[in-house]
Amino acid sequence: QVQLVESGGGLAQAGGSLRLSCVASGRTFSGYSMGWFRQAPGKEREFVATITWNSSTYYADSVKGRFTISRDNAKNTVYLQMNRLKPEDTAIYYCARRSSSWNSKLAADYGSWGQGTQVTVSS
Repeated sequence: QVQLVESGGGLAQAGGSLRLSCVASGRTFSGYSMGWFRQAPGKEREFVATITWNSSTYYADSVKGRFTISRDNAKNTVYLQMNRLKPEDTAIYYCARRSSSWNSKLAADYGSWGQGTQVTVSS
């Protein structure tokens, strides 16, 4: 069983930046793909970014060029650097681990989830 704990959320102004972190404990971290998803009020959870064990990345079109996902396998941590934030980025952001080394943008492919961290972007 793996436990995921997100941090780094908060309030930012449009155009600003935030950096989210997700620390994994329990089972092996380095061999698996990790992802970030988000859910805004009244909307379904949506894919944001994913990274494989060897740091191959994939992004949603809505965040491409603004967000960067990275990982530090020695620290069992995955990051999401969010720049040029927009009010539409406001959501709860979730970290997830997939029991596979391949990337996926489907939430159903991820078996472990964190509790989420709130990101609010004011205009």
